[in-house]
Amino acid sequence: MATFVTIGYGDQDGYDRTDPAVRDEAHAHDARMAEAGAVMGIAGSPVRVRNHDGARTTVEGGSFMSSALPVAGFGIIEAATLEEAVELVSKTPCAVAQGVVEVWPLRETPSPR
Repeated sequence: MATFVTIGYGDQDGYDRTDPAVRDEAHAHDARMAEAGAVMGIAGSPVRVRNHDGARTTVEGGSFMSSALPVAGFGIIEAATLEEAVELVSKTPCAVAQGVVEVWPLRETPSPR
């Protein structure tokens, strides 16, 4: 199985415009994914961390990424293929409630030489 990082984007307005039955099924789908081992969470307030050349760590409030929709949450999922990962996230609240979900294949970090 491969590991994928998911980033869900969405806002309250889009969520509220989505049929409650569709939202309920999306939340039930999330619960099933969590029971199967997916790690998911709602996004909190981010910070940016820098330590250029290992000289000094600086921390600033705020996101580095920008999007028309706010980041709503993150997930770590397992799937055999990218296509399976897409199928899994296509039924989540952000995907069905007028938002979007990015799926990032997580590759192993190369060993230092």
